[in-house]
Amino acid sequence: MEASSDYPGVRRGDGYAVGRLEDLGEGPGFRKVRKGLDVRAFGANAIVIPPGIETGFHAHEEQEELYFVHQGTFEIEFGDGSVERLEPGSLARVDARTMRRLRNVGAGDAVYLCVGGKDGYVGRDGLLPDSDPGPRARRIGE
Repeated sequence: MEASSDYPGVRRGDGYAVGRLEDLGEGPGFRKVRKGLDVRAFGANAIVIPPGIETGFHAHEEQEELYFVHQGTFEIEFGDGSVERLEPGSLARVDARTMRRLRNVGAGDAVYLCVGGKDGYVGRDGLLPDSDPGPRARRIGE
């Protein structure tokens, strides 16, 4: 396993990358999960927001987003005026064209993971290893 030159705390191996939120940056703002871990199939960012700060309203042309609250307490407000409270462990899915914004309503920094993509689920394509636990794999059920 070797470290990334852009993100020295991220460790890379043959077909994987492992890191911590702190390995992707410091302070408030975006932590580029996709770039840091070399994710190619979807967008992914962690966002750190100080107390009392909110994102601006935004939507997307194509990508649906999934938000996962890791730390702190957020309110997510939608374009129709509805507001939902999101605490650690909460999830929210938002269509591409739906306006949304998040605000940190807690006392400390709040952190959420945002994953975005389009064109849907690829189906069940899980693989199990052959009899030895080496790098080969076979489809589940074969």
